[in-house]
Order: sequence, then structure tokens, then C-alpha cells
Amino acid sequence: MASETRTTKGRGRLYESIVETVGDTPTIRINNLSVPGVTIYVKAEFFNPASSVKDRLALNIIEAAERSGALKPGQTVVEATSGNTGIGLAMVCAQKGYPLVVTMADSFSIERRKLMRMLGAKVVLTPRAQKGLGMYNKAVELAEANGWFLARQFETSANADIHEATTAREIINDFAGSRLDYVVTGYGTGGTVTGLSRVLRRERPETRIILSEPANAQLLGSGQAQERSAEGTPTASHPAFTPHPIQGWTPDFIPLVLQEAVDGGGYDELIPVAGPDGMEWARRLAQKEGILTGISGGSTFAVAQQVAERAAPGSVILCMLPDTGERYMTTPLFEAIQADMDAEELALSMSTPGYQLPPA
Repeated sequence: MASETRTTKGRGRLYESIVETVGDTPTIRINNLSVPGVTIYVKAEFFNPASSVKDRLALNIIEAAERSGALKPGQTVVEATSGNTGIGLAMVCAQKGYPLVVTMADSFSIERRKLMRMLGAKVVLTPRAQKGLGMYNKAVELAEANGWFLARQFETSANADIHEATTAREIINDFAGSRLDYVVTGYGTGGTVTGLSRVLRRERPETRIILSEPANAQLLGSGQAQERSAEGTPTASHPAFTPHPIQGWTPDFIPLVLQEAVDGGGYDELIPVAGPDGMEWARRLAQKEGILTGISGGSTFAVAQQVAERAAPGSVILCMLPDTGERYMTTPLFEAIQADMDAEELALSMSTPGYQLPPA
């Protein structure tokens, strides 16, 4: 228990817009769920202004396109997304004055659609049976038909570049002079692991990079190559893909951004994780650490726990938490969390005479 009242000092600066607050997310020690003798930290990307790691990518896609002239003032931006990139783009486009159209399979959580629409975006749903490639192709189709700017999160160099320039540098600075044995992450576009590996391989070569993917959709684990066009865009769903519950992870193709890490040895080990395990660890993080993360964060933490169980005493592990649990209210992550009082809560209500709701 803290012996003195906590005080704060502010950030020591004034911000010109919301986009200036992207990045510099905190690294937080795990205290109640750690394996004895091993220290686990999490990088809490939900501290970004739109609550996910994809805020970094969204901002850099737009600003890189502004610098190159590929994006014209007032031009409509279009992108395929499972949600987080779309939410990040909606935030950035709202601030900078670009109309945004998002294509998204109708299998993703309803709150993601509402968040994007709340931020001013238009959301075009595609059939879930057509998977990620279907929403991707719809975005391409709309861009070509209307002359819109296609964000291309799965192929653009702006993706891994921002993680090299910000996420990796934050990790290097946070662990300066300290041990860091493992970094654990999953992949959606592949930008995080690719950007991190560029820096960690050079400046912290002793740090092992652990990559994860869904146990029932092991695209990398299958060893099968992705069919691509000459430009690197996917031309077919990967044969190892099956639908999985880890939203934001592993579309039905291997993104070109990720291919750099695959071909260049950007990770040391690939560990699959089952979706239900990820959900269970997300709930444990919430209930034992007060850390609210989504299914992808819980899945990454599940893998970090596996690594911790076999790691040498004294090892230090950093686990990436991509987003917030509030993005999953209508998914199985919250299925067992009831809105009405349970028996114990009802008994507490009845234990004193006043302020009681009538029985349901």
C-alpha cells in the first residue's frame, strides 16, 4: 500500500491535436500473474488515443501519403480492416479532414462498427464467408471505381516503418541498462514484429522475438507460401486458414508487411495459441492485474506465460497488448459477464433493507 498520496505533474507540454498523442505507451510490470523467478512486463498499447496499437500505423499511413503527395487535400481514404486500423484511421481522418470509407467483414464486433461511425467514417460490410480477402478486394474495388486513396495497411512500407521509429525505440529506451530476454507478439498486418525486429536484431541481439498465431489458423506454421500478385497483394486465401476468434490477428492471407520478417529471420520462434486460452488470460489480466485488454492481448499474454514457464530464472519478458477489452463487449470474451445481478450480488442487495430493485 502506498504510504503517501499520489501526485501528478502533467506531461509538461500542450498538444496541438489528438494525433500528437499517438505513441509513448507505458510498459507495466505484471505482479500477480507472474511465474516465480521470471519478470513479465506488458506494453499497453490501449494508452494510444483511439485505444490500440493501430493508431501508430493509421497516423503514419496518412502522414506518409501527405508527404509524398499520394493523398490529396479532401480526398476520400478507403481501407479494409477488422476494426482497430479503421478506428485509428477514423480518428486521424476526422482530425485532418479526410472522408473515410472502411470495408469490414460482418463477423467482427458491432462496437467496432459503431466506433468508426461515431468518428465519422462510413462502414461497408462484406460477407463473412468471403473472409479477409473479401473485405480487402472490396476496398480495392471502391478505390479504383472512385479514385480514392487506398491505405494498403497490409503492403505499405509506412506500416513497419512506424514501429521501427516509435514502438521499437520506446522499448529500447524503457529497457536501457536492463535485461530483456524475450519480446512476445502476435500479428495482424505484421507491422509490429517486422518493425521491432529491425531494431532489436541490431541493438538488442540477445533478445529473442516470439511470434504467435491462432492454433486453428497456422498460416506461418504450415510452411505454405502465400499466393501473391507481382505487386505483393494476396490473390487467394491461404490454404491453412480457418475462422478463429482472435479478432485483429491473422487474416486469411500472409500480409506482405509480415513477409519481410518471415524471409529475414525477424523472429526466433513461432508458438500457436488457442482462442479460448487467450480469452481466459484476458479475463485473468482484468481480474488479477486490473489490465483490460482484448482477445489478441490475452492470447499474446497466454504465450508469454508459456515462455515464462520454461525460461531461466531471472528472465525478463515483454508482452505486447494491442488493444482494450472494451472493443470486445459483444464477443465471446464477455459472454460469461452478465448485466444483471448474480446470486451473490442479489444476496448483498437483500442483506440491508433499503435501495433494492424489485426481483427480476
